[in-house]
Amino acid sequence: MITLISGTNRPLSNTRAIVDLYASMLEKQGKPYQVLDLADLPGDFTVSALYDNTGKNEDFNRLASMIEASDKFVFVVPEYNSSFPGVLKAFIDGLAYPYTFKDKKGALIGLSSGMQGSGLALSHLSDILNYLGMHVMAMRLKLAHIEKNFDGKQLTNKLYQELLEQHVTQFLKF
Repeated sequence: MITLISGTNRPLSNTRAIVDLYASMLEKQGKPYQVLDLADLPGDFTVSALYDNTGKNEDFNRLASMIEASDKFVFVVPEYNSSFPGVLKAFIDGLAYPYTFKDKKGALIGLSSGMQGSGLALSHLSDILNYLGMHVMAMRLKLAHIEKNFDGKQLTNKLYQELLEQHVTQFLKF
């Protein structure tokens, strides 16, 4: 099972819209997937689902079980302060260690308002996922100036659209 992860808890985000676009491309290929949107995390999960409360928050457990049931992941992450959102790190920290991502495969897509396309964020996330034993696909798509190149439903930049299609193709072979 492929899990597409919207790596922010911001509601109605461009991140989730890119996840939906990726999902439509998988549908065209006839590939099954599920979407894990961090906006669905309980607002208090850092105190109600972690550490001494592990296993006690059903909403968190439902999302964590989506991870456990998957062997391939696409992380779509926005750039927040030259890295990825802390909510994604907190979610990862709440998952079973050390085997949740071990020997599974992942791919990364970053988006940013600025010109670097979330490069540092993808590097930070890649380091964490590698530490956890995940094999990360070499092609890391960086979508810079997202507001200028995405209308909320489609990428308006032809190159970005081509790169996203290449990403899907490589990920399905990975």
